[in-house]
Amino acid sequence: MTNAPEILCVGSVLWDVIGRSASHMRQGSDVPGRITRLPGGVALNIAMTLRRFDMRPALLSAVGRDPEGDELIAACTRMGLITDHVYRSDDLPTDRYMAVEGANGLIAAIADAHSLEAAGAKILQPVKNGALGTPNAPYEGIVALDGNLTEGLLEDISHDPAFAQVDLRVAPASPGKAERLLPFVTAQRGLLYVNLEEAGYLCQTEFSNSRDAAARLIERGARRVLVTDGGRTACDGAQDGLVALDPPEVLVTRVTGAGDTFMAAHIAAERIGADREAALQQALNAAAIYVSGGTGL
Repeated sequence: MTNAPEILCVGSVLWDVIGRSASHMRQGSDVPGRITRLPGGVALNIAMTLRRFDMRPALLSAVGRDPEGDELIAACTRMGLITDHVYRSDDLPTDRYMAVEGANGLIAAIADAHSLEAAGAKILQPVKNGALGTPNAPYEGIVALDGNLTEGLLEDISHDPAFAQVDLRVAPASPGKAERLLPFVTAQRGLLYVNLEEAGYLCQTEFSNSRDAAARLIERGARRVLVTDGGRTACDGAQDGLVALDPPEVLVTRVTGAGDTFMAAHIAAERIGADREAALQQALNAAAIYVSGGTGL
C-alpha cells in the first residue's frame, strides 16, 4: 500500500474503555456487563471506518511514547492506517476515553484528551513542513477534523493558509465541545457533522427536529451541515436547500462511535461521487448497522 493518504484524520487517537450492560441503568447502578478496551477517539474511529471503505487515511494526532502508545500505534498500523505523521511525545501519556452504556443508551463518559490538547499545533506540522504540504503548496485532499483540539487551535485552522485548499469535514466530538466549532460557522468553512443537541449549542437554542436545526445553522453562516437526531430524521443543509431522510429502524446495542461511523460513511460516499441524498442514505445505513452491533458497512 502506498503511503500517500487520501484523507487526513486530525484529532483524538486513544484507547476507548467501554463498559456495556444489557440492563437499564441510572445514577448509582451496579450491574453485570462487559468491559472492553479498543482503539478509539473520534479521528481514529473515522479513519478505521474509512479504511473499511477502501480509503487510505493518515492520522494526525498526539500519542505518548509509553507502552500504551506503542501498542496503539501498532494496532493502527495493523489496520492499514498511516501513522507516519503522528506526533509521539516523550512527556505526554497516551490519552483515554471511558464510557458506560446501558440498555437505555449512554449513561456517562469522560474523555481524557489532555495530551492532544497539550501537544497543540505540533500535530499539524506535517501539513506545513513539507511532509504533506506547505503554506505555499497546501495540502489539497480531504481533512476530517474533530473538536477535541483546543478552541484556539480550531480557530487558527479555520483561517490557516495551510488548510485553504482542503475539503474540510468537522465534528465537535461531544455536545460539551460543540461551541468550539463556531469559528467554522462564522468563516463559512467546511461541512459540520453535528447531532441535534450540538446544533442547539451552536445556535444557543433548542431544536425539536433536524430540519429546523440545519436551516438555522445555514442562516447563521454555516456553509453546509449534517444534523442527526438518533433514530429520527437526519438533515443535510446547504445554501441550495435541505435533504432529509429517516434512518433504518434497528435494535440499538451500542452508541459510542456511531456518529464517527456516520461521518466516515458519508465522506466515503461523496468521495466516489454520490449525490447528497445517496451519501446521506449510505451514512444512515452504516450508522444503523454499527449501532445494531455490526461493523458499520
